[in-house]
Amino acid sequence: MGDVDVVVVGAGCAGLAAAKALRAAGRSFAVVEAMDRIGGRAWTTDSDFGVPFDIGCAWLHAGDRNPFYPEALAAGWTLYHHDMGLDHLYFGNRRASDDEMARVKAADAALAAAMAAHSGADDRLAALIADCHCLRANATFCGPMDFAADDDEISIADFNAAAELDPNFFTREGFGALVHRWGADVPVTTGCPATRIRWDGPGVEVETPQGTLRGRAAIITVSPGVLQFGSPGFYPALPEAHQEAVFDLPMGLLTKIPLQVKGDRLGLRAFDDLLIEGRGRNDLFFLCFPFDLDLMVGFVGGDFAWEIEAAGRAAAVDFAIGRLADLFGSEVRRAVGHGSMTNWAAERHVRGAYAAARPGRAAAREVLRRPVGDRIWFAGEALAGQGLMQTAAGARLSGAAVAAEVMAAIPA
Repeated sequence: MGDVDVVVVGAGCAGLAAAKALRAAGRSFAVVEAMDRIGGRAWTTDSDFGVPFDIGCAWLHAGDRNPFYPEALAAGWTLYHHDMGLDHLYFGNRRASDDEMARVKAADAALAAAMAAHSGADDRLAALIADCHCLRANATFCGPMDFAADDDEISIADFNAAAELDPNFFTREGFGALVHRWGADVPVTTGCPATRIRWDGPGVEVETPQGTLRGRAAIITVSPGVLQFGSPGFYPALPEAHQEAVFDLPMGLLTKIPLQVKGDRLGLRAFDDLLIEGRGRNDLFFLCFPFDLDLMVGFVGGDFAWEIEAAGRAAAVDFAIGRLADLFGSEVRRAVGHGSMTNWAAERHVRGAYAAARPGRAAAREVLRRPVGDRIWFAGEALAGQGLMQTAAGARLSGAAVAAEVMAAIPA
């Protein structure tokens, strides 16, 4: 397939940003993408509900430093500043009292202070939450609905490294559509997975079903979840520290269960946040009627998300409708038109939502940022700086930064 300066593997936000930086500097490059589209986990569709719906990332986090935010404004995208507060809280089918809502707010502040001051040997977020006597609602927000993992699987140090992401903006036209618009001018060979990367010579050889690309360096932007399944393979094998780092950054999962709800707003307002605390961590969060659309978007995260995606779309939709019926009565069932479920666990070229370091392994992100033999670099949301890890903006900034490092290491 030819020789280039840099081969970029993956055409999500990180890969597209790397390609744009290389092109701006006059470097030759090639981008290969396993899926049949660009954007990775940024993907907007309107096939299910007749309106744009983000299958993947939906919020423009940290608008004050998110490079997509000014582009959304310039494109005329409709943006809503969403403070992501907790408007409605239920424990089972019982509405939280005013006193309980005040306790949740106080516990949230106490937890933030405890995390900032933490210096103990136990790096599990669950242990810190237990020490703070926080309500389960706080644990749900910190874990499944934030890091896409349960609190006993989250590193406190890793959580602290993720800066505050306010202000958050939701877009009617779709974040995935914005990413596609931004990246549409990048030449990408889609449907072309990298199967093996050789780096035993002076450069790299990236093998694909369509042929082999040779470059002076490669930027790998696939998710840690894909790397954990041995795709692409590396010859020689990556250094032991890099292999460990890949497995110390498992993918969390955040699953959306959108429901079309017509003719009844259930006493809820557009953009209300509703959290239903269930038993056994079977918790469900709803973003209610964004932009006053006939949609309630349910979210489940962590271990329960893996379980519900394994159960399938019908089971997920039944679960979400059933929880609403418990709260608002059986009439809800007649108001729901149809529902859907995202399924990133089954997407073999992603295998999850975003990466969260294992307890005691927060340093894995820094290890994986190190180049291998000055020929292989890694980039993506898992390696993003500026407190933007786990976000599309962070992936974009990571790709651009790594491209600059590569160009410095291989002079023109």
